[in-house]
Amino acid sequence: MVVFVTLLSIAITVGAYLLSKVAGKRYPSPLTTPVFFSTTLIIILLLILDINYDEYTPAKEIMTFLLGPATVALAVPLYKNRAIIQKHSIPAILGLVFGTLSTIISAVILAKLLNLSHEIIASSSVKSVTVPVAVEVSSIIGGDPALTAAFVVATGILGTILGPWLMNVTRITNPLSRGLALGTISHGQGTAQAATEGELQGAIAGVAMGLSAIFTAIIAPIIVPFFL
Repeated sequence: MVVFVTLLSIAITVGAYLLSKVAGKRYPSPLTTPVFFSTTLIIILLLILDINYDEYTPAKEIMTFLLGPATVALAVPLYKNRAIIQKHSIPAILGLVFGTLSTIISAVILAKLLNLSHEIIASSSVKSVTVPVAVEVSSIIGGDPALTAAFVVATGILGTILGPWLMNVTRITNPLSRGLALGTISHGQGTAQAATEGELQGAIAGVAMGLSAIFTAIIAPIIVPFFL
């Protein structure tokens, strides 16, 4: 029974993703982005089939294991586009630094305006980097790891939903700029979305995701306590 549920869960997840790709091409919209559309569809199907989180976990672990090879595979487009990335390295690094700083500072200022607790402020300040890094940095600056993980996931989903749409509205079409923005703001989920747009977008998003995590780990413990 466990094997059947695991295989069914994997089939549901993969099927939902493939369907989101079809829906996104036919009905372009922030609501048909793979992350939002497939996540919503998976939750609905699991509820209908009465598959709880514990039963879904084995399937999740199998698919999560595959993230390792998928992440390493980002090195291929990165190598193929290395000349373009090197040519625009200085503006890209500046954009990454200012983008990372703006996500931290804007989150802190908004949380303070809403009169939220110091714990929530610290937890939300590192929302734009990947979960393992965000959780560790959050612990250093007085945040709650569970809250931080929730903020990171929510940021990734919102970034992949609204990021491409906002860039389309503002006519940002440069592949390097789009990949840099998605990787800096929406970590792994943004990188996955960038990769669906093109090889260069995915490559630069992968670089941005890694560098923004390193920069956040260095700068957040310095500037967040200042605001608190």
